[in-house]
Amino acid sequence: MEKKENADSLENGFHHENFRRRSRYMLVFIVLAVCFCVITVLNINTGNVHISVSEIIKILFCHESGTVEANIIWKIRLPRVLMAAILGGALSLSGFLLQTFFSNPIAGPFVLGISSGAKMVVALTMIVFFKYYSAISSYTMILAAFIGALISTGFILLMSRKLDHMATLLVAGIMIGYICSAITDFVVTFADDSDIVNLHGWSQGSFSGMNWSNVRVAVLIVGITLILTFFLSKPIGAYQLGEAYAQSMGVNIKAFRVALILLSSVFSACVTAFAGPISFLGIAVPYLVKRALNTAKPLVVIPGTFLGGAVFCMMCDLIARMAFAPMELNISTVTSIFGAPVVIFMMLRRQKGR
Repeated sequence: MEKKENADSLENGFHHENFRRRSRYMLVFIVLAVCFCVITVLNINTGNVHISVSEIIKILFCHESGTVEANIIWKIRLPRVLMAAILGGALSLSGFLLQTFFSNPIAGPFVLGISSGAKMVVALTMIVFFKYYSAISSYTMILAAFIGALISTGFILLMSRKLDHMATLLVAGIMIGYICSAITDFVVTFADDSDIVNLHGWSQGSFSGMNWSNVRVAVLIVGITLILTFFLSKPIGAYQLGEAYAQSMGVNIKAFRVALILLSSVFSACVTAFAGPISFLGIAVPYLVKRALNTAKPLVVIPGTFLGGAVFCMMCDLIARMAFAPMELNISTVTSIFGAPVVIFMMLRRQKGR
């Protein structure tokens, strides 16, 4: 009888803990969804031309067109806010995958120099294409950024075999970023004046000038990569418990690590190709989401990180547009202001935990 009571008590405790955990997940996702809706409306209705919420609803849901407000929403603000959401989510997931790969929460595409490598190859590609052609396709930009990201990642992986400490590897990544930036600046020096204007605006990081063609390409590339990331949820969960455990669960470690790098590079490349390098977002958001959810379970963290990255990036883009309007700040300036303190806090917590 006593054994049965103990078993019932344990079962009730398990159900209660499970309910509490799921309630927390639901609360976090509801808060993120509400923030997403509020910031979307704020992004659409604020600017040089103020558009009321009632007008926004009429234009979006009643498909009103022909007015100045409708043109502003459909051609300028809505594509921009959607790109900020898509690319913010993509960059956050890129950071999450890199943190899983290196088993370190401070690893990210910007800190490891991966974004700088993508930026370097995109800059070279833009100069070559603008010299011989009048335009460059989004797919070409993404491919160039992907190649650059893989080059930087390759150097990081080679050094990771020689360097034992993650801190040293991060310093090496920062140095790679500086080298890539120096090469980019050197190449830009010899570019035509018109190309320099385009490169300068893009290299500082910005969501201005986004259009529906960009949105379609980003949805396609990021959407496919996001689905593939979901398929890796179970292997990621096993890998988080150690390589030996993952191998015992049947995970092919070599193939899995290659998949992590490729998916992370695609996410990072897509962001860099469209908006230029964006700093600290890929480190700060995964950490904040995992803290809010109080779990590292991939099936929960992956959608949470994507949604959190979308909200964070949209908020930063709104501040970049409106803080000193009509002058616009670079998106990396704002993400650094909010993201860098989070990274410092993470490093201090890790130091205390030793």
